[in-house]
Amino acid sequence: MADVIFFDLDGTLVDHRSAVLETIGQIVQAAPNATAPSEELVTLWWTLEARHMREYLAGQCSFAEHHRRRLRSFLPMLGEPVPTSPGRLDAWIAERYLTVFEDSWRCYPDVQPCLETLKRLPRGPRLAVLTNGDPEQQRAKLARFGLLEYFEAVLTPTELGAAKPVAYATACRRMRTDPAQTVNVGDMLESDVNAAALAGLTGIWLDRGIDFVTGGPSPTADETVLRIEQLTDLPDHLSRTSA
Repeated sequence: MADVIFFDLDGTLVDHRSAVLETIGQIVQAAPNATAPSEELVTLWWTLEARHMREYLAGQCSFAEHHRRRLRSFLPMLGEPVPTSPGRLDAWIAERYLTVFEDSWRCYPDVQPCLETLKRLPRGPRLAVLTNGDPEQQRAKLARFGLLEYFEAVLTPTELGAAKPVAYATACRRMRTDPAQTVNVGDMLESDVNAAALAGLTGIWLDRGIDFVTGGPSPTADETVLRIEQLTDLPDHLSRTSA
């Protein structure tokens, strides 16, 4: 059995994609002057999220500024003027986006049963969340669904000074564990599984049947990839592989 299991958060514990789709759908529906169909605007939002999240993770801007950058590109397509001050951009984000987004958070139904089973194991692994998200927002998600109690730590780029995939080695040091005795579970084949394996961890792919970024079918994995389709499969999978 592993010493530590790291869990990704968005797409693994909480359904981030559905929350974003619901939020942007409501925003577009309430925008009579939108310059493109709803589907195009949703796709644009995903593109902007990916672009500016990379800038945040590279240390090129703050989390708040990454939201502002998205909005500066998105509002003209929505047919709305772009506020000139950071404060007014922040107010738009808080009132129009985050309020709906936070109400749209949903925890996957297989999460708590998995964590309960792991918690009851004799000499079971220590659990931690390893996420590239904003620490305040990610902890709020876990608190909303009563999940904080299961985890010894919630590790983000703010605490570690780096994002995944660079963060794997730092996260293992923070947890005082050997990468060879550590498992990382996540829905992103490259960043959660293959990159973890390159860092010396065991990566387990949670294949929920959808590509987190594109919304299309799951990518094709090499046959050597350790794969589960739901988190409730994880405890048995760990028992078999450690036997």
